[in-house]
Amino acid sequence: MVVGEDSLLVREGIATLLAPRDDIEVVELCEDLPMLIEAIDRQRPDVVVTDIRMPPTGGDEGIQVANRLNEQSPGTGVVVLSQYAEPGYALDLFRAGSVGRAYLLKERLSDPEQLARAILEVAAGGSVVDPRIVESLVRGPADRDGGVIERLSPREREVLEQIAEGRNNAAVAEALALSERAVEKHINSLFSKLGLPEDDSTHRRVKAVLLYLGEQGG
Repeated sequence: MVVGEDSLLVREGIATLLAPRDDIEVVELCEDLPMLIEAIDRQRPDVVVTDIRMPPTGGDEGIQVANRLNEQSPGTGVVVLSQYAEPGYALDLFRAGSVGRAYLLKERLSDPEQLARAILEVAAGGSVVDPRIVESLVRGPADRDGGVIERLSPREREVLEQIAEGRNNAAVAEALALSERAVEKHINSLFSKLGLPEDDSTHRRVKAVLLYLGEQGG
């Protein structure tokens, strides 16, 4: 595993927290985006743990790393750490699919087991989204009693699961032996049941995925 984090204390702290574990090995620590990219190319890690903001710009370097790996090494898991409970960052991370991706708030570092579970989950191709991100999403129209995903029919859940894996409508139709028109109807129905407003359709898809992942317990 390679770590990218500009704070020396956090960087070394992650390595120290994970050192006792036999199932996770930290092979390199990096303080900025260029160093992290070089380390990834050199080490070919199974997982990258990265801060969302690092030098040189302090913008969205962690998302840039995840997008780069989507294209060059889709099997590499990415855990993005952030101090921001803003859904927008998570939406950007999961836009290309949720497989092997996790978004955790840095406050979770106080519990080494949470970080370790996220690392092992993305290494296995799973997904994790911080519960506070899901909470921020369901404060809107979807905030009603009970789990929001429970409102979906079994077929709608199947469609949403396929979307969470990054499939477009045509691929979902092929996987579930449905017509594309049927898939579109199921998607529109699940959007309505989840209380997602009719804004940008891609944005709604990722919001639905985050709600799904959150209710799956990560």
